[in-house]
Amino acid sequence: MEKSISRRTALQSVGLATATMLTSSLSNRIEAADTQMGAGLKGRINHSACRWCYNTIPFEDLCKSAKEIGMQSLELTGPSEWEILKKYDLTAAIGWPEENKWGNGMGLTSCFNNVKNHDGLVALYEDLIPKAAKAGIKNLITFSGNRNGLSDEDGLINCKKGLQRIMKTAEKYDVTITMELLNSKVNHKDYQCDHTDWGAALCEMVGSDKFKLLYDIYHMQIMEGDVIATIKKYNQYISHYHTGGVPGRNEIDDTQELNYPAIMKAIVDTGYKGFVGQEFVPARTDKIASLKQGVLICDV
Repeated sequence: MEKSISRRTALQSVGLATATMLTSSLSNRIEAADTQMGAGLKGRINHSACRWCYNTIPFEDLCKSAKEIGMQSLELTGPSEWEILKKYDLTAAIGWPEENKWGNGMGLTSCFNNVKNHDGLVALYEDLIPKAAKAGIKNLITFSGNRNGLSDEDGLINCKKGLQRIMKTAEKYDVTITMELLNSKVNHKDYQCDHTDWGAALCEMVGSDKFKLLYDIYHMQIMEGDVIATIKKYNQYISHYHTGGVPGRNEIDDTQELNYPAIMKAIVDTGYKGFVGQEFVPARTDKIASLKQGVLICDV
């Protein structure tokens, strides 16, 4: 009986010690992360986040949190939000028109690959580009649109025709028009600019350094994989990057398959000086904690 009690006591002691060690380890990791954040980020990556992923958080509250984390940007914001960003010494790494300004059904699914949209898109960007330049915004997003039966070759030709009409204005104001690469397998069925080589071909056809690509790591992992090799091959055509955990588009930690520190190091090694935008959708209740974690993971 005494031996049994002794063994039970010993096991309880071991369990208590293990729990104490785990708690201490977790506390140390959290404290280390906070210390690193408080001491400032490394400065090799310019950090941004997409507004829409945090749309349940009031915009000014999100600005305050971004500033506390050490970020420089909240992106996919429009002209009405750019003045608020300035209040918090933030910028928009990439801007876009206000949602209600696209007009005539134009937007992600119907854009530059449809020639019927060209006059409307030219008017939209001719108005937006000077506003972006005045606010210090260096990139504006755009899209190819869905195929709707259009061949990849005809899609390239149509996009080229429309985009070339706004390149003189983009060059004049030093604003880059940036077309996003999206997956057409899971999230955006039939979207045309769904492979990096197609986007790179379009960059060559447009023939201006004020037209480039938004390489979305989440989307391109789904479509073509080989992320680091692709970034190395096509980096001269890329003006912006987005993150997201695969699968699911949630946090970019060890709950998903991509090695984000290695990807960030590859981006830095190309000489890239732009922004990386966190575009994962937080699955956890504390969205700001997830954003902070994502920034630290990418701060190589």
